[in-house]
Amino acid sequence: MPPLSDLAIRRSKPTGKTQKLFDGGGLYLEISPAGGRWWRLKYRFDGKEKRLALGVYPEVSLQLARNRREDARRLLATGTDPGQQKKDAAAAKAGMDALTFGAIAREWMKGRIWAESYRVKVEAWMENDVLPWIGSRQAADLEAPDFLSIARRMERRGAIESGHRVIQNCGQIMRYAIASGVAKRNPVADLRGALQPKPKRHYAAITDAKDLAPLLRAIHAYTGRAVTRWALALAPLVFLRPGELRQAEWSEFDLDAGVWLIPAARMKMRTEHLVPLSRQAMEILREIHPLTNRGRFVFPGRNSNARPLSENTVNSALRRMGFEGDQMTGHGFRATARTILDEVLGFRPDIIEHQLAHTVKDPNGRAYNRTTHLVERTRMMQEWADYLDRLRAGNVVSLRVA
Repeated sequence: MPPLSDLAIRRSKPTGKTQKLFDGGGLYLEISPAGGRWWRLKYRFDGKEKRLALGVYPEVSLQLARNRREDARRLLATGTDPGQQKKDAAAAKAGMDALTFGAIAREWMKGRIWAESYRVKVEAWMENDVLPWIGSRQAADLEAPDFLSIARRMERRGAIESGHRVIQNCGQIMRYAIASGVAKRNPVADLRGALQPKPKRHYAAITDAKDLAPLLRAIHAYTGRAVTRWALALAPLVFLRPGELRQAEWSEFDLDAGVWLIPAARMKMRTEHLVPLSRQAMEILREIHPLTNRGRFVFPGRNSNARPLSENTVNSALRRMGFEGDQMTGHGFRATARTILDEVLGFRPDIIEHQLAHTVKDPNGRAYNRTTHLVERTRMMQEWADYLDRLRAGNVVSLRVA
């Protein structure tokens, strides 16, 4: 039988059964009834007949298939089974793939306890800014310049702060690689001082009681969407981070006990946080409860009960009320409370810091748990709410409580 030719292959047509067009030396082209064409090599090893796949036509041409046949025959001449060697090579590649930075990064991300919004952000950073450049590289082979080039690309488009976050995540991934035995050192640590400084970020906040009163009155008189009004009214009472407030879920509240327990996954510090609810906060929640408790979120979005209030809603409402971005922000309620609780109402800074969900450590350097100073914090939250009521009504005689 003469060897195959390209013309003969092109002229061949599928039939109702599998065809085999032989070229010689065990090489043949298998044509399925559906039209698929695969190169096969028939050979014997240890007295057994075997088959070796050599690729798909036309991606693998006739000449390339012949070259692969000759490679397999050379292996057979040395007593090596080409089929087994192919399996071993695939297994070795899979093992090497598991050692790449991309594989380690994805494994590391799966184990993180993050708020869903932050998880989406980190995964986007990895897929867009990191893995296309170093994802296929062996983690153990990466050096500081590899990570610096990632930061520089982000800096050139103005994403300086995000660049710092990305490099921080890369450092954590490399530490995970070390702990997993995949790498010996963390080259990200060598970038200290090499990145552009992060721009200073200040959340505008009203910290003077006389300026806070008009804001409280404006919130009380707000005529926009009810859900937004409730979020605005609750924000100064609980002084949480905006994301922690707008993503509040009814399952986190015990309205009988008057407490709100926010799970660790939704907190920036990844530690669950207990918020004692003042009488005023409870009134707001009881007002909104009949209208939104059939859904997951206390403050559902405008277009879907399955999503929380958008991250720009509170700030946009502040702008509509006449408070510009350099005057007050949703995040600014935290600085407002911190300053006035300390300087006006005279509460201890450590009690305030606990309620702000900042890490506060005992004399032995251990972080306190969520219930530390709960009695004092509960009293503080009620006095703070009462003070805001008096301030809104214009009944604050002195700026400092004796």
